[in-house]
Amino acid sequence: MWRALTIAGSDSGGGAGIQADLKTFAALGVFGTSAITSVTAQNTVGVQGVHDLPPEFVGRQIDSVLTDIAIDAAKTGMLSNAGIVDIVAAKVKAHRIELLVVDPVMVAKSGAPLLRPDAVKAVIERLLPLALVVTPNVPEAEALSGLTITGIEEMRQAAQQIHGLGARYVVVKGGHLQGRAIDLLFDGNAFTELDAERIDTPHTHGTGCVFSAAIAAQLAKGNAVPEAVAAAKRFVTAAIRHGFSLGKGYGPTDPIAAARDLSQP
Repeated sequence: MWRALTIAGSDSGGGAGIQADLKTFAALGVFGTSAITSVTAQNTVGVQGVHDLPPEFVGRQIDSVLTDIAIDAAKTGMLSNAGIVDIVAAKVKAHRIELLVVDPVMVAKSGAPLLRPDAVKAVIERLLPLALVVTPNVPEAEALSGLTITGIEEMRQAAQQIHGLGARYVVVKGGHLQGRAIDLLFDGNAFTELDAERIDTPHTHGTGCVFSAAIAAQLAKGNAVPEAVAAAKRFVTAAIRHGFSLGKGYGPTDPIAAARDLSQP
């Protein structure tokens, strides 16, 4: 049985965070384990509250999983503050986690901040050098690179800048731009454009979580990074296609339906 670990926040609405990650792992046939960094009071219309767990307890969860169950790959999501970033980086080093996907979650779909300003510096200095893959969207790529991104050329420049921070592969996600949904993979030498239709729906809550979790699941199954990212792109596109209305705001993507969709001949 393939195993993966998600280190992220809990979304009480079930559409993103730990909940979306574990659904994605299960949909792709990977046993999911978790270390919760923060508990959010959250629904489809916004984030009503955030309670960060003590960094040492976040570390204890990681130790509990890795000293018994072990894992094939891991991903990070919402890390909230610099203390949590520091302990996660320390545990990644201590347990020698090589297949690490970093989703630099900064803002919720509703616009609520999920990463404090002091933690951005910690992510850049402590976590990115440990990442096999980092998956920023356009606003996150702008924050990490210091560039303004309006199109594919700026995405290329930002990917190069972020690669220089230590991540071995960079995926700049183009969903915030106009036109087709083009993500850009950079391996330090070459660029690969991952093109997909843009699905006209407001129900995209959890998209980044599902994408990064799908990459981690594919890595856990032994796929190389380019193949893992391409498979995750197909998976998240299907999950968005099956996104549905729930509550009064942004509904969730559906990783379970995506797995059924992609399993059809």
